[in-house]
Amino acid sequence: MGKKILKSYDYSLIIAIFLLCAFGLVMIYSSSMAWAVQRYDVAPDYFYQKQKLWLVGFLVIFLMAAIIPYKIMKFTNVLVIIVACSIITLLGLFVFGDVAGGAQSWYKIGSFKVQPSEFVKLGVIVYLAAVYAKKQTYINEFNKGVLPPLAYLFIVCFLIILEPDYGTASIIALIAGTIVFCSGMNFKNIAKLLIMGLIVLLPLALVLKGHFLSEKRASRFAVLDNPFAEEYVQGAGFHLANSYIAIGSGGINGLGLGKSIQKLGYLPESHTDFIMAVIAEELGIWGVGFVILLLSYIVLRGIYIGLSCKDPFGSLLAIGISSMIGIQSFINLAGVSGLIPLTGVTLPFVSYGGSSLLMLAAAAGILVNVSMFVKFEKKYKNKQGQAKKGGQHRDGKVYYL
Repeated sequence: MGKKILKSYDYSLIIAIFLLCAFGLVMIYSSSMAWAVQRYDVAPDYFYQKQKLWLVGFLVIFLMAAIIPYKIMKFTNVLVIIVACSIITLLGLFVFGDVAGGAQSWYKIGSFKVQPSEFVKLGVIVYLAAVYAKKQTYINEFNKGVLPPLAYLFIVCFLIILEPDYGTASIIALIAGTIVFCSGMNFKNIAKLLIMGLIVLLPLALVLKGHFLSEKRASRFAVLDNPFAEEYVQGAGFHLANSYIAIGSGGINGLGLGKSIQKLGYLPESHTDFIMAVIAEELGIWGVGFVILLLSYIVLRGIYIGLSCKDPFGSLLAIGISSMIGIQSFINLAGVSGLIPLTGVTLPFVSYGGSSLLMLAAAAGILVNVSMFVKFEKKYKNKQGQAKKGGQHRDGKVYYL
């Protein structure tokens, strides 16, 4: 049985995930050397060494999530723990949280920082997938099948907005929307949810208007038109202007690995939010294409797994995880290229960051686990079908070959 299960793992998906992580480690080393020395006064390989430690944790969590059957997570006790931990850790930020980038979103433990909202993303996926899978028989009863699970979503998004971290709250809402859309409920109920969402969000937006549309946040929209404008280039448009210079300098073939100029203090967050700009400058369109190709494969493969899975819980899990990786990748790439305002969202599997990497380890492991069960069940059913076709009568009994 063990060998049969091992043969059922989706090795192409595993290879794509680990290729991205390995490539990301190389680019973190290249992009963070100057930043580590100039800003943090640490060794040039500081972020590289820390990312290696995170990748060890990634491997452990990934293997655990890939081996332990995903169906365990739909048990009520597990869901209660997920909900309780999500809300408690988010509330705790307002007392014990560390402020970084204008948001109180982190717990600081020694030299390490943990961002609980990253793990809440996965918690929302597991919770909504499990609850809507259980409600399939009455999924179209709005008050009983549709509405109750969304109370948890509203609470965590509201707490994350208060940090304030609008980017993460938006990503969680979009992921939840994907799961709801794919849950099997009819379009009438989806339309009701959209209307209710507008009724709730419009007054909330009016109350938080001054906070959300602060001068700093409003400037992120203004610089999209021309970050090189005199009034923006040394302020709100500084990040985007230098990202454009990096991308333009790389051209088709790039300047060569390690030869980026913008990472030498010109491009802030070169190893996190703007790592793709450094990839474009050093490796050109080939490096960018390599990353986008692997990310696209992971997302599309995950959607295929979700569509192939006959178990509603496994199907919604796979679709939710794939949408999370896809949405986060799009927001990062669109921000770096100036299509949307910058949000501080990292590039999955590639950017530096412990919380994001460990959450992605669990998510990727679960996705591989669902894929393994789908392939194993297909093989098992096919063998059963072949055996039944080959049945022979002996001594009045039926024996299957």
